[in-house]
Amino acid sequence: MRQENNKWQKRADRGGFGVPNEYDHYVVSKPAPLLEWLLENVKSSSKTKIKQILQGRGIRVDGKTITKFDYPLRPGMKIAVSKSKKNQETFKSKYLKIVYEDRYLVVVEKQIGILSMAAGHSSLNVKTVLDDYFHKTRQNCQAHVVHRLDRDTSGLMIYAKDKQTELALEDDWHHNVYDRRYVALVSGEMEEDEGTVANWLKDNKAYITYSSDTDNGGKYAVTHYHTLQRSTDYSLVEFKLETGRKNQIRVHTADMGHPVCGDIKYGNGDDPCHRLCLHAYVLCFYHPVTHQPMEFETPIPPEFRRALKS
Repeated sequence: MRQENNKWQKRADRGGFGVPNEYDHYVVSKPAPLLEWLLENVKSSSKTKIKQILQGRGIRVDGKTITKFDYPLRPGMKIAVSKSKKNQETFKSKYLKIVYEDRYLVVVEKQIGILSMAAGHSSLNVKTVLDDYFHKTRQNCQAHVVHRLDRDTSGLMIYAKDKQTELALEDDWHHNVYDRRYVALVSGEMEEDEGTVANWLKDNKAYITYSSDTDNGGKYAVTHYHTLQRSTDYSLVEFKLETGRKNQIRVHTADMGHPVCGDIKYGNGDDPCHRLCLHAYVLCFYHPVTHQPMEFETPIPPEFRRALKS
């Protein structure tokens, strides 16, 4: 596998694959809110079109996709403005949004209620939705699953468009993906501002993952957490995984005595948002062909913050 991938990568390094320039690039010279700056500096587009591009996640600031119209810009920041309306015009799904797309991969934001890939003859899944989109837009490719999110977890995911790209991402996943963070609404008021949970995770015969402070024959799992906001009833917590085990965050939050809200498997019955309150909101990786850092961030689901104020 590694030998095949290295041959492909050498071809890419020689220029065998060219990524089309799908963005216009600018550098900020003076402070301004994002939309105000765009209207003043992007002369090739109308006011309406600029707003559509911003709402359609076609604006990147220093590599991060930004949708906030009042996002503060500082001198020296690099702005990329998408030249393509393809995603907004041809892709419609209530289950996912296309955040970024090129000829090698696609980054999507998955909603709750849809699997990452098929798990039955008629199961709704992201791969099938993307394959249908590729077919309708006459792209000679298929979606290749690189990593997964649970059905009821929302957030950012990468899908490769060919086997070579999939192997390039998977071959050194922990190097390629250099920042991957989740945010969760958990039950109760967190005692600590930050910390780490580390133990062994293993499934039992009922497919329930359980933890042990000593080696139980399972896989060692490490989760770092940072409390963003808290009330007496709930806390908003950011998680960064050092390992990527099945149900890792859900089990570790339960171990802490603050399970993820809406978790019928490991929770305590708290369900203020009527959903599993876990969202993959930051995803940063090196592009397998260009080697450029790709950084994406989605807003924290508003229902998480509303629950803190109730």
